[in-house]
Amino acid sequence: MSTISEQIIRQRKKKMKIRELTGYLESIAPLAYQEAYDNSGLIVGNPDDEISKALISLDCTEEVVEDAIRKGCDIIISHHPIVFKGLKKFNGRNYVERTILKAIKNNIALYAIHTNLDNVFGGVSTKITERLGLESTAILSPKSNLLKKLIVYVPRTHVEEVRNALFDAGAGAIGNYDQCSYNTVGYGTFRGLDGATPAIGQIGEQERVEETKIEVVYPAVKERAIVVAMYAAHPYEEVAYNIVSLDNGLQNVGSGAIGNLPHPMSEASFLVYVKEKLNAQVIRYTQLRGKEVSRVAVCGGAGGFLLSEAKRSGADVFITADYKYHEFFDAEGEIVIADIGHYESEQFTQELLLEIIQKKFVNFAVLLTEIETNPVKYYI
Repeated sequence: MSTISEQIIRQRKKKMKIRELTGYLESIAPLAYQEAYDNSGLIVGNPDDEISKALISLDCTEEVVEDAIRKGCDIIISHHPIVFKGLKKFNGRNYVERTILKAIKNNIALYAIHTNLDNVFGGVSTKITERLGLESTAILSPKSNLLKKLIVYVPRTHVEEVRNALFDAGAGAIGNYDQCSYNTVGYGTFRGLDGATPAIGQIGEQERVEETKIEVVYPAVKERAIVVAMYAAHPYEEVAYNIVSLDNGLQNVGSGAIGNLPHPMSEASFLVYVKEKLNAQVIRYTQLRGKEVSRVAVCGGAGGFLLSEAKRSGADVFITADYKYHEFFDAEGEIVIADIGHYESEQFTQELLLEIIQKKFVNFAVLLTEIETNPVKYYI
């Protein structure tokens, strides 16, 4: 958390448009990675509106909007969207409508970065692994059908130009490597017909040109930019290329996270450690197995759907939230399920967003809300 003096310095930053901030956030957690039920993105406000100060919160409530008003913030960035379903009326009959009305009346934009931030490495679940000091971390359940391969045929004279254009547009990144491509040398033939304006050869005559077949893998969300870059760099009037969808999992996109403890711990000691590191009020857990804890799976929020993946990963403990009574039986003595609570599992997302924004916009005024939005209270 930043000091007051640091916050004052950031408040001297000139205004910027909402789209500058949200565009950067979406470069890290693309909206295309959110789940179908979600409503991440700009909920209230115009992308071209100017902002000077942002407030970060896990949830967006009336109290959070009031906190933004007090602090002079003109945008609230929350993890959970205030709107999940369509609103037909704005009568202030419930907290959702009242929150939206208050934000609009006070010219405060509302932006949510929810399951798209859940589904990237370095996101919500990764933050939990950092708090726990886990090592060799990775996505627990990588998503498939998000990768594509571009195959394009390029004359030898323009291979470097086209290949570099593809790299600059985001193609050819695999894990911790970039500028990855496969290149095959061969030749292509073509004949220009009436109306064509070939870069090489004459109308009506077959040409044979030495070419290189370039193959690059890329995330589907970057396809438009990559194809545009390819056309801009390619010398041919008609570019010969293929796009293939891949079943490969995208290793940096998916649900949950997995990692290893630096040193094994007893189960009882580990639960105490979790309670301390994650500020958990209560931990609901399944029968201990009498084994040391070395490998840990985590998922911020409701992660019960990842239990099978947690077992397959060899995790000794699966930390998540929102488990129902009968779902605890699914551990079946193969793993320890530790439910720490929804808010508790996601509360550090606020710090994560603060770090992400400050790293890019070092002089922009960004504050953490002082409102605790957890609706669940504990009697201890």
